[in-house]
Amino acid sequence: MYYVGIDLGTSAVKLLLMDAEGRIKKIVSKEYPLYFPHPGWSEQNPEDWYEKSMEGLTELLDGCDKSQVAGISFGGQMHGLVILDEQDCVIRPAILWNDGRTYEENDYLNQTIGKETLSRYTANISFTGFTAPKVLWVKNKEPENFARIKKIMLPKDYLAYRLTGVHCTDVSDASGMLLFDVKNRCWSKEMLEICGLNYDQMAKVYESYECVGTLLPDVAERLGLSTNVKVAAGAGDNAAAAVGTGTVGDGRCNISLGTSGTIFISMKEFGVDKFNALHAFGHADGHYHLMGCMLSAASCNKWWMDDIIGTKDYAGEQKQIQKLGENHVYFLPYLMGERSPHNDPDARGTFIGLTMDTSRADMTQAVLEGVAFALRDSFEVAKALGVNIERTKICGGGAKSPLWKTIIANVLGIKVDVIESEEGPAMGGAMLAAVACGEYGSVEEIAEKLVKVVDTVEPDPALTAKYEERYQKFKQIYPACRKLFAALSDKE
Repeated sequence: MYYVGIDLGTSAVKLLLMDAEGRIKKIVSKEYPLYFPHPGWSEQNPEDWYEKSMEGLTELLDGCDKSQVAGISFGGQMHGLVILDEQDCVIRPAILWNDGRTYEENDYLNQTIGKETLSRYTANISFTGFTAPKVLWVKNKEPENFARIKKIMLPKDYLAYRLTGVHCTDVSDASGMLLFDVKNRCWSKEMLEICGLNYDQMAKVYESYECVGTLLPDVAERLGLSTNVKVAAGAGDNAAAAVGTGTVGDGRCNISLGTSGTIFISMKEFGVDKFNALHAFGHADGHYHLMGCMLSAASCNKWWMDDIIGTKDYAGEQKQIQKLGENHVYFLPYLMGERSPHNDPDARGTFIGLTMDTSRADMTQAVLEGVAFALRDSFEVAKALGVNIERTKICGGGAKSPLWKTIIANVLGIKVDVIESEEGPAMGGAMLAAVACGEYGSVEEIAEKLVKVVDTVEPDPALTAKYEERYQKFKQIYPACRKLFAALSDKE
């Protein structure tokens, strides 16, 4: 049988066709526009998601035995607000995860309602990108649209609705709305009241691997598929990617070195740190996960290479780095502010420790090490909760660097595993579809059978000790600079 994974991203939808043994048969990608109607705003038209997904599905399935297609599921951009009226028509363009218009509503939630109260209701605090402050923005700034809301949805869930006619979401994506009681895996009555919503306006919540319905007749006819094709709820992009890397079960870890950076830790039991430095969300495997998100990771290296020293020879620059663990230069990787664990939009990138003998290679090394040290900040929060992590998977563009993987292994003092196939949320979505169709008994079972480790970077005890000393110095830099960052910000 065949299973389709749909990764609904911010710039494009990526569709993947997988067979029951996990072999990838075909991948298709379709781009759609992103709109910026005002500075700091970011919107998309949900109809574009649907039409480009249908175009992509048509191309993906061309030439295959369509009678063998059994299931479809998703990974998708999180936090976006899609609102539907009584006829299930989209009321206004979707407000996306990277939209910054909700700073007033975000401050209201964190300061007036209070972070401790939010954490008690949802296990998280508010960020401008989350869904609840977007709902309040519509309520405050577009009351006529707010009054028309019949259903609130997330991006991938709108796509599931168009395929099945079912208003649905899953626990992992719902966890990022700040409307969801993560511990009890249900909508928070208190948060709905704060935002002026009711239960009827919310989608039904499923586990990520559960079937929500089958293809509508007109959709099946357009694609040449059976109406028996099952559609599973799917997951938010990070949780779906974690499934694709086998980061499921208890105490598994995945580090993503993309434009942003994440450290994702799967947990059997619910846990939240007292400062809400990490996101505490439901996971696609039926349990929970902690996630630390840094806003600039591989993008720091790209900025340094492309814009500052003016080269595309990333590997050549890294060859000049000879002495790991002995660098006297430090770099704070906060080029876009920082989320985890500091939650400080005013934080900025900073080199410190420069001397007359500082070399270009020293500064390149500092950038790579700064990202690793910042990942360790989130790693330490998880350890303080009693989570024992001995190894991690690694993915993303930065993971192509052998040197960077070595630095991370030794800064964290754990083994770093490289997997055979890294296709992110699309692969995770296809795996969730296979579970929903009964091809595998659980998310953990399919991950165990399909995800293969092809290389492991081992930490060196002597180098780990050197990096331990340097990390203790690194973590003093941000607290020393915090007030200065605030003073230098452009805020009035």
